[in-house]
Amino acid sequence: MNGDDAAVEALRALIRIPTVSDWDPAREDRAVFEALLAELRERFPRLHAACEVERICGDALLVRWPGRTREPPVVLMAHLDVVPVDDASVWTHPPFAAEVADGHVWGRGALDCKGSLVATCQSIEELITEGVTPGRDVWLSFGCNEEVSGRAAKDAVAILRGRGVEPWFVIDEGGAIVQGALPGVDAPMAVIGVSEKGTVDVDLIARGDGGHASAPRRMGATSRLARAILRLERKPFPSHLPDATVDMLERAGAHARMPYAAVFGRARLLRPVLSRVLPRLGHETAALTRTTVAVTQLSGSPGANVIAATARAHVNMRVMVGETVDGAIERIRRTVKDPHVEVTLVSGDEPSPVSPTDDTAYALLESTVGEVFPGTVAVPYVMLAATDSRHFHRVWPRVYRFTPFRMTDAQRSSIHGVDERIGVADLHDGIAWYRRLIEQL
Repeated sequence: MNGDDAAVEALRALIRIPTVSDWDPAREDRAVFEALLAELRERFPRLHAACEVERICGDALLVRWPGRTREPPVVLMAHLDVVPVDDASVWTHPPFAAEVADGHVWGRGALDCKGSLVATCQSIEELITEGVTPGRDVWLSFGCNEEVSGRAAKDAVAILRGRGVEPWFVIDEGGAIVQGALPGVDAPMAVIGVSEKGTVDVDLIARGDGGHASAPRRMGATSRLARAILRLERKPFPSHLPDATVDMLERAGAHARMPYAAVFGRARLLRPVLSRVLPRLGHETAALTRTTVAVTQLSGSPGANVIAATARAHVNMRVMVGETVDGAIERIRRTVKDPHVEVTLVSGDEPSPVSPTDDTAYALLESTVGEVFPGTVAVPYVMLAATDSRHFHRVWPRVYRFTPFRMTDAQRSSIHGVDERIGVADLHDGIAWYRRLIEQL
């Protein structure tokens, strides 16, 4: 079996192992994680033989591939766990069957993030087979609970710090190779995350008298909660463009059609205007400009004929770079503007720092994109979702979030959704990207 076929079959094997993480560890199936680690050993035997493989935090892996020099190492990240599937019947192909159809491998985790895991491991397996030793140490940090904000990545950071490891740069999942993301830019763009938004979870809790549904009172708990949610919907956070987004627009502007080239090329001067225009171009561009608020869970009465005495909404927020968790919560309270609705912090992580784009680390990522994906424009951006790399970014300055796969709009929407899939050719090119990156270290 050639390397390309081996990678496809490895990805299929890993997708078939449903490593679903849960916010309650007691509800997780530890046997499936054990099976996945065994599958990794079988699929990538040279990696496991040549590298120092350490198991941490239960089922996570921290791996060192020794290099030729003592130059600062790099860290490549991925995670082993996936999110659950809500309704398998609506998938075109069963989510854990890993079927190959229409030139794609279908299944939960294909993009998030077993595809990256396989591409990383396959590139190293091939290089070891060819007798290659990297110029510097390459560390692999494969978390087991990224989807539930677990502590595997924190433990990896603590171990590396304890051993005096100071990475040159870190790469985790994140931006991809996309097309049509910005109006007027026809060339594909490799969007490289140089920061990520903060993550805040809050509960809105409204209380009332409850009672029998046959005699409802006005403004009970559910009504108050509904009003609070509508107020949040109708009054979004103000939009603004952080420097990283301005940098993205200016770099993309050099490859845009007129009049977009003129506008994006002057993004710094036109920042106030663009901060008002971009939110109107779609939900993804709107998310680039502001702190977002999404109501994700609702609960109320336990019975069909019972008026809820307590109604609860869970709100997930992604805090824009330049803002704070405390500031976001305070604005939620001001917007809800109801003393009978409690706003309770569940968890919060501040936005990450911004990694540099004017040094050799970013230049290496950029040039590798150009070699493997000719005609693709590399641009920095602020990552909208949270990754394990935020724990690394609190300690080390050069952390980049980039998944070297082409992804259509539909594919990006399938992450955490329905019909997640990766193109077979795109998986092969992702392997080539990691190979070329390592060869240049």
